[in-house]
Amino acid sequence: MAIKILVFDYRESERNFFGKNKFEHFDITFYSESLNEDFLQNIPREQLEGAYAISVFIDSEVTENVINAFKNLRIISTRSTGVDHINLKAAAAKNIAVINVEGYGSKSVAQFTIGLMIALVRGIVPASRYITEDKRHSCAGFLGRDLAKLTLGVVGTGAIGSALCKMTCSMGMKVIAYDLFEKKELTTNFDIEYVDFNTLLKTSDIISIHTPYTGDNFHMFSRNQFDLMKNSAYIINTSRGEILDTFALYDFLVNKKLAGAALDVVMCEQTSFRCSQFSKQLNNDIICLEEAKIVKELAKMDNVIITPHIAYETQDSIDYILEVSFKGILDCIKGGNKYRTY
Repeated sequence: MAIKILVFDYRESERNFFGKNKFEHFDITFYSESLNEDFLQNIPREQLEGAYAISVFIDSEVTENVINAFKNLRIISTRSTGVDHINLKAAAAKNIAVINVEGYGSKSVAQFTIGLMIALVRGIVPASRYITEDKRHSCAGFLGRDLAKLTLGVVGTGAIGSALCKMTCSMGMKVIAYDLFEKKELTTNFDIEYVDFNTLLKTSDIISIHTPYTGDNFHMFSRNQFDLMKNSAYIINTSRGEILDTFALYDFLVNKKLAGAALDVVMCEQTSFRCSQFSKQLNNDIICLEEAKIVKELAKMDNVIITPHIAYETQDSIDYILEVSFKGILDCIKGGNKYRTY
């Protein structure tokens, strides 16, 4: 008998993978919508009762009520590294395995980060806007810097941070790093220097954040940290929005105490990046509303780049995520725990 799997957050970019691969032992139903308590009413009863596994992305909200709605669920697979959109305690209470995907998109995110660095330092976005302006000012304001003359501070040297260190070293940049666990390969083979956090803040011309969000590092970058940075420094966040205080960042940029910022992630991304959720968030979360207002103001600045959480999103990364997700599901079905995070 085929194993019933429901795939949520299904996107056009994933269609090619399922077209190329055959899943003879699976009965897969695709939903482009995210899984949450509101969407449960749109799922037929036979699917709620028969689903053995569900696959979701970070836009889904797998709450206790969602988990309890599936009568025979054994596996929750998230096509992401983070699992904070899943109620792990509720899953454990019903002995449901939670599996995730580690290490995807490290090169893709590192390459995207370099793109943001170049765009910031060379003023590419305002230079592009300049061409379409009715009243063109002098282009003297587009004077940039040579990256090879700048010091990059990398916060977090996991798969993504390490990839960025290696790539930027090859570009001639001086690279310093901060992490609780130092990688000998980076210091031995790539001349990366590990320093304490405050030294990195004071020394770097560009800071790029690649540390995972743990809850303990909420607003790891806020007023005190920005105050230690150079007025000419840039900050880039492609990690998690909760790590950076957007309100403090706005104040420092407005007062010209920082040179610029690039954010691929913000807090309350459902509000800032996904209009379909906006009205719901207006009623439920005033903090997210205020965050969205600040993000909107930041996006108007010539020295700020904001993108909608797409740093990892290459076809190669998406195919890898799906491949590992289904390997994890098969491993779990056979009694393994290689891909289990909980």
